[in-house]
Amino acid sequence: VLGNVLFKQDASVWFNAVLRGDNDLITVGEGSNIQDGSVLHTDPGYPLNIGAHVTIGHKVMLHGCDIGDGCLIGIHAVVMDGAKIGRGSIVAGQAIVRENAVFPEYSVIGGVPAKLIATRDQTDENVANARYYQRLSAAYLKGDDRVAEA
Repeated sequence: VLGNVLFKQDASVWFNAVLRGDNDLITVGEGSNIQDGSVLHTDPGYPLNIGAHVTIGHKVMLHGCDIGDGCLIGIHAVVMDGAKIGRGSIVAGQAIVRENAVFPEYSVIGGVPAKLIATRDQTDENVANARYYQRLSAAYLKGDDRVAEA
């Protein structure tokens, strides 16, 4: 973690993730988790905002974008400068969201380049997933590595 990075309550960053707020602010919302190997970066004028209870999957690349509350960003997805992902949305694994692309709330987004596949209300599942990692993080901080009980 480097530069101007703000973590809200109960946010977590997992092993080998890189957050570089050297060009603009990165905000990680309450209860959100950044999983292993992800890279988050900004360009001047393009802050990176992650809402509350968001799961950023393994090896995701986020660059100067806005991710709404309750989203799930799948493994190896890329979201570029100026893109906006509406709350409760899912970005499929390996999707590439182009610069300045805008997707509405509760979208299912996938492909290269990413496009709207469907809209669907998955907020409850996404929030439950983020809360699982919140509990797991707390268990690790207490020295308890029994994942099944987290």
